[in-house]
Amino acid sequence: MKYDFETVINRTGTGACKWEHMLADHPEVDEDIIPLSIADMELVNAPEIQKGLKEYIDKHVLGYNNPWPEYLEAVCGWMKRRHDWEVKKEWITQTPGVVPAMFFAVKAFTEPGDGVIIMTPVYYPFYGAVKANERKLVETHLLDDGETYTVDFEDLECKAKDPENKLLLLCSPHNPVGRVWTVEELERIGRICIDNDVVIVSDEIHFDLIMPGYKHHVFASLSEEFAQHSVICTAPSKTFNLAGMQTSNIIIPNPELQKKFVAQVDSCGMELANILGYEACRIAYTECEEWLEELLQLIVRNKEYVERFTEEHFPIIKCRKMEGTYLQWLDFRALNMDPKEQEKMLQSEAQLFLDAGYMFGGGGDGFERINLACPTWVIEKAMARLLDVLRKHFSEHVR
Repeated sequence: MKYDFETVINRTGTGACKWEHMLADHPEVDEDIIPLSIADMELVNAPEIQKGLKEYIDKHVLGYNNPWPEYLEAVCGWMKRRHDWEVKKEWITQTPGVVPAMFFAVKAFTEPGDGVIIMTPVYYPFYGAVKANERKLVETHLLDDGETYTVDFEDLECKAKDPENKLLLLCSPHNPVGRVWTVEELERIGRICIDNDVVIVSDEIHFDLIMPGYKHHVFASLSEEFAQHSVICTAPSKTFNLAGMQTSNIIIPNPELQKKFVAQVDSCGMELANILGYEACRIAYTECEEWLEELLQLIVRNKEYVERFTEEHFPIIKCRKMEGTYLQWLDFRALNMDPKEQEKMLQSEAQLFLDAGYMFGGGGDGFERINLACPTWVIEKAMARLLDVLRKHFSEHVR
């Protein structure tokens, strides 16, 4: 490979969230342990971004800055090249992240007491965006066939028909279950919501991270009608490990929806994003596609390693089909452990720091989400530690 996907930078003492969480609860953890929980990468950033930001700092004043034409052109160009979606510059609004955008959207398109539909299990900030804003959480559970997940369309339609439910927070690709929704599934979701006057806010932050054989479809790209009823949340942060740059592009073709959304952003005093985030995004979208292609190869390799290892050594633990993201959803339920005890065993004995399934709400108990965006050798060591612990406690299920 041209790029370095082998080096891990020790982030102890730097404020890195998952490292700080690990060390707060387990200060005695071995020095070589890498946490595989929160979804940022344990990989060095693309050298084009490193070099470009250094040059930018040398030449520019780091003052208040709106997005400039080259930045907006880079965003539009990325959407066209990678996602076959023609985006107009005036549709784009910046926020300091997709999670804040979810909070803004809930406030923009609903009133206190209104229902917001989510498909569970799902990325845990979805719950916070609803509850913190005094809206009613309306859960529709994904259907689990033991291998993959599908939408319970009957239940979704029932909930969408309730006039008190005004908004759907869609996760596409879905985190944590790894689904890349098909055109047919998205069209059915859209038809149900539009027919019942439910606005769709689609979190598509993982839309560049798609496994071979699958294709992501931006919800708003499917038809003009869908575009006029949706808000599309995008960012370079997952794709290029830029979460700390706090720059997201929220794309809203409908001017009335955009007006409501921008009003909420402005009400919080967040009219401007991070100037270095703008530049990092511009560089990523214009210079780093080759880095992304190699990253995808790494994720596929790590995914396949985990699948082979579990099947060979402890098939009682099931890898759910990962069609997109870099987050593998592992089913530990056959161990019949209390979810908190399972988490404790993994952390204290295997020194394996994952995101426990219960964090993702309904249907998550007994699962674990492992972050595969790291060198393969990190995954190999993590799986070996897991094998040792399972051999100790569940020898009858270990090969």
